[in-house]
Amino acid sequence: MKKVFKLKDLDCANCAAKMENNIKKIPGVTNASVNFMMQKMTIESDVEDFDALMKEVVKVISKVEPDCEVIFK
Repeated sequence: MKKVFKLKDLDCANCAAKMENNIKKIPGVTNASVNFMMQKMTIESDVEDFDALMKEVVKVISKVEPDCEVIFK
């Protein structure tokens, strides 16, 4: 499963790179991409409980960039 999310208040490209690297380390994530210029994040995973996985992703994002918000549609 591949999903794209909009990010709000992502302030720097360095933070985006840190987020991407740390998200890729989460068990169940097969690939992750955080685009600073587009303020988008793409997550690829084969886990059944994608919502639980996204909770872990949000935790990682909050540690790197506390003001950054993931927009769920």
